Amino acid sequence: MITVAKQDEANFQVTVDSSTKTIHSVAVDRGYAEKLTGGNASTERLVEASFEFLLAREPNTSILRSFDLPVIGRYFPEYESTITEML
Repeated sequence: MITVAKQDEANFQVTVDSSTKTIHSVAVDRGYAEKLTGGNASTERLVEASFEFLLAREPNTSILRSFDLPVIGRYFPEYESTITEML
């Protein structure tokens, strides 16, 4: 289960409740969020979908504890195209 809590306009706390519970801090630049969502989804939904993307590829314990959202694309080049389709 993924829970996204907005800390402020650009920062989110994500809790992944799996066999091992993890907590992550994610920063999302407003322009980057707009690029990926096209204004069709909230930033909270973008973050949630990004964790769905990550969890399909690795366990929650392997996800960085603190990162800026664009970092995902460095590890998974298909991230941006896939996430826009998910939203």
